[in-house]
Amino acid sequence: MTDKSASWSYAEGLAVEDTVVARARERSLELGVSPVSPGVGAVLTVLAATSKAHAVVEVGTGAGVSGVCLLRGLPARSTFTTIDTDLEHLKAARQAFGEAGIPSSRVRTIPGRAHAVLPRLNDASYDLVFLDADPGGALDYADEGVRLLRQGGLLVINDALDHGRAANAAHRETSAVRLRTLHRRLLEDERLDTALLPTGPGLFLASRR
Repeated sequence: MTDKSASWSYAEGLAVEDTVVARARERSLELGVSPVSPGVGAVLTVLAATSKAHAVVEVGTGAGVSGVCLLRGLPARSTFTTIDTDLEHLKAARQAFGEAGIPSSRVRTIPGRAHAVLPRLNDASYDLVFLDADPGGALDYADEGVRLLRQGGLLVINDALDHGRAANAAHRETSAVRLRTLHRRLLEDERLDTALLPTGPGLFLASRR
């Protein structure tokens, strides 16, 4: 039987990060933010590149690690909208985007709570929605994320396993229970094709038919 822990470590170790992402990761830790893992960052770049997305929205900017990974995979004329409640996080992310050579005209940083900001975004106007907020809030954000997707668009939810707790029914923490509910809801949604990946703390993917 394959050692799952060793396989996970090997996969994460294959993801090579340059100095721009490394500095953004350092700023994340200084700000007390948990950035996406190297493996998740690599997946985001590949998903952005293969989806050929022209409009992307992210919930949970952090210090810009995931944003840089997404932007590096996107076409040159794509636009990127990212939402965070903390102004210092957004400032650090803008620094990371600048260091990565991303023109400021391609990026819109919005301060505020996703509950308030997402409903203001237009229906079926985005090709990719990335949710990297608290696992307990993903249930609410996902409904908005699906609404925002164009046909063929992709919803990506980070920490979809709540660090393994969602995979074990014995864990009754609110976040784990809400994530299991979210998984069932998305799996049963006839508008979506879904997959759950064990990359990082778990990535849930849903493509809008």
